[in-house]
Amino acid sequence: MAISELQMGLVGVGGVVVVSIFAFNKWQERKQRKALEPLVPASAQEPVLSELPAGVGSTDRVEPVISADAPARAQPSAKTVKDASARRVPPLLPPEVDERADWVVRVESIEPVVAGRLWQAASEQLKGVAKPVRWFGFSDSDNRWEAVGPNSGSSYHWICVALQLVDRRGAAGDADLALVGDGLQRMCDIFMAIPSLPARGEALAQAAELDRFCAGVDIQIGVNVVAREHAFAGTKLRGLAEAAGLELLEDGCFHARDEQGVSQFVLGNLEPSLFVAEDMRGLTTQGVTLTLDVPRVADGVRVFERMMAVAQQLAEALNGAVVDDNRSPFGDKAVGLIRAQIEQFQGQMVEYGIAPGSALARRLFS
Repeated sequence: MAISELQMGLVGVGGVVVVSIFAFNKWQERKQRKALEPLVPASAQEPVLSELPAGVGSTDRVEPVISADAPARAQPSAKTVKDASARRVPPLLPPEVDERADWVVRVESIEPVVAGRLWQAASEQLKGVAKPVRWFGFSDSDNRWEAVGPNSGSSYHWICVALQLVDRRGAAGDADLALVGDGLQRMCDIFMAIPSLPARGEALAQAAELDRFCAGVDIQIGVNVVAREHAFAGTKLRGLAEAAGLELLEDGCFHARDEQGVSQFVLGNLEPSLFVAEDMRGLTTQGVTLTLDVPRVADGVRVFERMMAVAQQLAEALNGAVVDDNRSPFGDKAVGLIRAQIEQFQGQMVEYGIAPGSALARRLFS
């Protein structure tokens, strides 16, 4: 269909109108912008990358600033605080424990555990252990360790279990450490506790070295008082021993004890039978033996001199003789040699860090 001249004219007029409106709008926009520029500060204008603050590059991290209107950070819940407070600092070891001579296992429980129940449960697990095992519980209220036994009713967060590594029977073996470690682990699984088990290999090497040293200084000094003609009467023997400060104990020997009750030397029957208080009236014997356990006394030379003085008193009162195990008389030369030996071995113990007569020495030499 052909387009008339009128239609063509109308189309041209419409185009002119549209262009005129667009041009008018752009002119009005430019006019308004120029009118507002004096009223707007430069800081409010849109920033561009070239206008970033000095020292801030395109790769630098700019930390956001939280305004006073920003929501506060969420605070820890009561449960979180309780869990954090439950993390207690482990206390030092009990003073009765020595890591040179003990394999020490700490047991931590989130909730307090009754020590007696723990001990009874563990006693089943630790059957067959050849060395002494001691238990301690840490009292939070008294801030100290307490010895624990089967009848202990106190509850503890911390338990300390100490396996003695050495005694006169020798060193602990891997089987002993395995029994204790595995038994404590099973026990802790029951009570929801956590054991801290030291390495066994290092403990075994330590036990072997300690046992070697103890064997080298483990000596006992014995002297005998034997009858020359007639056997010693039990009643007179008992009276003389008690007059010298000795006490008859349940082991069948008279003991010379210090102020703390620790045995210094013992007087026993040279014959196989033991001394029993009820039988002393009818007892007779051909001799007695006085024995000094050198590692177990603090001042070996002094104790030896006292023991020799008691032996001489008995010999004079009972018409006996002081002799060695070969029935040879004990002269001044023999006494001097023994005194030197005692000084030598106890000096070695001091150098090694084990005081003669100390609680540790009495445990090791038992």
